[in-house]
Amino acid sequence: MNQQILTAIDEFIARNRGEFFRNIGRLVAINSVEEAPREDAPFGPGPKKALDEALAISSELGLSTRNCENKIGYAFIGGEDDRYLATITHVDVVPAGPGWKADPFVMRDREGYILGRGVIDDKGPSVVCMYALKFLQEQGISLRYPIRALFGANEETGMKDVEHYLANYPAPLFCFSPDADFPLICGEKGIWHARMTACTKAENILSIQGGVAPNAVPSLCEATVKAEKLQSTEDVTAEPAGDSLWHVTAHGISGHASMPKGTKNANGIMISYLLENNVPSEAEKPFLEAALLIHQAYDGSAVGIDAVSEGFTPLTIISGMIGMEDGNIWQSLDSRYVPTTSGREILEKLQARFGSAAEVVANRDAAPFYKSPECPEIKACMDAFCFVTGAEAKPFTIGGGTYARDFPNAVGFGPEYNDRKRPEFVGQMHGAEEGASKAELLESLKIYILSLLNLEEIEF
Repeated sequence: MNQQILTAIDEFIARNRGEFFRNIGRLVAINSVEEAPREDAPFGPGPKKALDEALAISSELGLSTRNCENKIGYAFIGGEDDRYLATITHVDVVPAGPGWKADPFVMRDREGYILGRGVIDDKGPSVVCMYALKFLQEQGISLRYPIRALFGANEETGMKDVEHYLANYPAPLFCFSPDADFPLICGEKGIWHARMTACTKAENILSIQGGVAPNAVPSLCEATVKAEKLQSTEDVTAEPAGDSLWHVTAHGISGHASMPKGTKNANGIMISYLLENNVPSEAEKPFLEAALLIHQAYDGSAVGIDAVSEGFTPLTIISGMIGMEDGNIWQSLDSRYVPTTSGREILEKLQARFGSAAEVVANRDAAPFYKSPECPEIKACMDAFCFVTGAEAKPFTIGGGTYARDFPNAVGFGPEYNDRKRPEFVGQMHGAEEGASKAELLESLKIYILSLLNLEEIEF
């Protein structure tokens, strides 16, 4: 590895450190949850404002920029050419949800970590990519292929940003998405979303609401129910709300749908509590008993959809949201499935299992993908990662969904480390107190610079 380049990278990081984190804070300050579309804001004003800010920061750093119809945008170096390399991150976020110790849209600095919605998913990594391009441009490095840092605005709720981009702009020769884990993700499980809805009207359950997003394990669920007498428990608070009415609140531990281990689903806690206390009427019970099966085993074994496949962790399924519409209770479903099964098979098995208790309607099915760890692009990235970290690591597969699955040649590549212990005050992505290690973000900047330099040497 060129020692002059390594020294220049270290000096660059030291010189830009303060500005680097201030710019992350600028993006975190914008509540970029999807809202109703407007004429100039296809995913709502928040995502548009965050995209505009990302492009503004990039321009301030001396990079060229382009806004692609307010759905996605990019900073770039080396001019515009159809044969280019890219990184892709996103500036939209999931709703803040409950459990925060302070305003989630004001970035905080604590003991080597930054806290705030989006610091790791994916506003922090977006700024990392900007600075990787800034370094290469400042050094005047001759580029074989131009490089773009793409910023999406609809990753969390549909990926319509990338759909628009690939329909109207040439795909990169190769891109990596810093919206994932290190060392490198060479494959992703399938993603299947659905809603199961009760076939009968609710009677004793007057209202129920849990979760903030289909792809996040909820930490809070609330319901108003008819009952004579209810008692609070460790995870459930029951409060009188009028004549034979009770307000019930279930508390869990949030997390990402693709990594349910260690979470406690508030929706499942609520359903179990209501059934154990005989709150549901005979008409309500079949649906709630069916819904509870989803929560009894996140590997799907309770509903007969469990599956395994070589190179992947087992299938998972969770419910991120529960609610009521036109008097019928519904529950969302999120399954991360392996290549040995399919979204259609999951749907058929669930519908057969639930019978007349619930109707299941799928609304998303993205197939799994896998890319050989032996390909030159993956080796280029892995060489940079192993050099910087000193680790002997290998690519792996995940249950999460990144932009990589939507491109013809792409992988997920950091900057998170899920095997590293965090202080208790640091929350997960999609959870309360979302946090990111400052040292790791700066280390990822070095890794990405070296990866891009390695990729420039490949004959595509």
